[in-house]
Amino acid sequence: MSFETHWHYWFSVVLFMLGLYTVVSRRNLIKKMMGLNLFQVAVILLYVTQGKVHDGTAPILIEGADPSVYSNPLPHVLMLTAIVVGIATTALGLSLIVRVKEAYGSIEEDEIQRRDAAEGSRP
Repeated sequence: MSFETHWHYWFSVVLFMLGLYTVVSRRNLIKKMMGLNLFQVAVILLYVTQGKVHDGTAPILIEGADPSVYSNPLPHVLMLTAIVVGIATTALGLSLIVRVKEAYGSIEEDEIQRRDAAEGSRP
């Protein structure tokens, strides 16, 4: 497996690790959502690149096309669904962040936890 022929796999792994690092290392809730979106992009890239076959055609009968070399449309269709679900999840997450900002006055995890601890210690 050479880098030149499989660069897209390496690129998706780099995106996945970048998303993981962003989710784990950042305390800002918006930055965490951005890291989760990087996860999503990495997975979509991985699945879409696996569905493409070199010199493959659409899985329909065409005269002159080799019937043994078809590109699989299933990963592409599944990733369209994943994109729609990802957009809905991002919208829900951002709306929850707006509500957290209204309730706590901050979107930093440390500040939110500190305020929760201070309110929980009162009699």
